[in-house]
Amino acid sequence: MSSPALSRQRPSTRQVRPVGVPSVTPGPRPAGTAATHERLAGRYRYDRRTSAWWWSPEMFTLHGLSPGSAEPCTEVLLHHQHPDDRVRTLEALTNACTAGQPFTVQSRIVRADGEQRTVVLLGEPELESTGGVSAVEGMCIDVTAAAVTSTDACRVAALQAEVEQLRCAMASRATIEQAKGILMLLTSCSEQVAFDLLAHISSHTHRKVREVAQSITESASGAARLPEDVCAIIHDACPPTPPLR
Repeated sequence: MSSPALSRQRPSTRQVRPVGVPSVTPGPRPAGTAATHERLAGRYRYDRRTSAWWWSPEMFTLHGLSPGSAEPCTEVLLHHQHPDDRVRTLEALTNACTAGQPFTVQSRIVRADGEQRTVVLLGEPELESTGGVSAVEGMCIDVTAAAVTSTDACRVAALQAEVEQLRCAMASRATIEQAKGILMLLTSCSEQVAFDLLAHISSHTHRKVREVAQSITESASGAARLPEDVCAIIHDACPPTPPLR
């Protein structure tokens, strides 16, 4: 199962041992497995420009795999989804890639050792200055211990609040990354210098870094004017325009 928005091509710069989806090697199961799984959260990133996936070591462990034992890809992700949850998981990923729509999906995964776990998969699109989606990144959180019936309103509300906090954190990171890219383009600086400039603007305008980043991205997209104090600092940081001959 795949989607035009999620390419089957899996180029990777990391040295990993390619393993077919049906024959991946289960990761070791240490003593106290239940405690190991509780609230385990893995991170992932899908780069649309290179069609490459990246998984954190916790993401492999959550799926019952040894870190690096398989090359992350759409097929591996969907293979470990419960058959009844694969379609909506793929739809959520596809919508994030094509329409820039963030998502939160609760589903079941089947680990390499056959154990079934309940997880919440979050995805946040990373937008280019043109509005297109360059990547999707997010988290997969094991909530098996917190899986409850719809009558347990308090625990459901707590889980929803936790998911929303994670979504806000990812959205903040994505906005900052976009603003860094815009500053790198405007000032011809490195990624670290762009972040330092964001921090400098934040300090001198008494705004949070995320608020500065949001004002820059909104200005670049034409959604709002750049605040004058922010504009002045960026103007000072930009290299002078060469004179016309």
